[in-house]
Amino acid sequence: MMPGGLSETKPATPEVQHIVDEVKLQFESRENRTYDIFKAIAYRTQVVAGINYFIKVQVCDDSYAHLRVFQSLPRDNEGPSLVSFQTGKTRDDPLTYF
Repeated sequence: MMPGGLSETKPATPEVQHIVDEVKLQFESRENRTYDIFKAIAYRTQVVAGINYFIKVQVCDDSYAHLRVFQSLPRDNEGPSLVSFQTGKTRDDPLTYF
């Protein structure tokens, strides 16, 4: 992977699901609704002064959202924060930088 570039797309791991769980309330607040399904499907990473996670999340039976979540360096002792998101995605939409 090129420094600053995006990694290849990988299947979501329990660690990525944990990150998604931590930003769910931020997402719901910005969308002004709640979601019963909030399952990480796939992700890509970008190393910056921390890590940007680009995560495909299933939000209902046939609807997906792409989340960009920033995780600061461990020394900063901060949880993940939802930077941006895209809704209206499908399972087949590729994860790209946004």
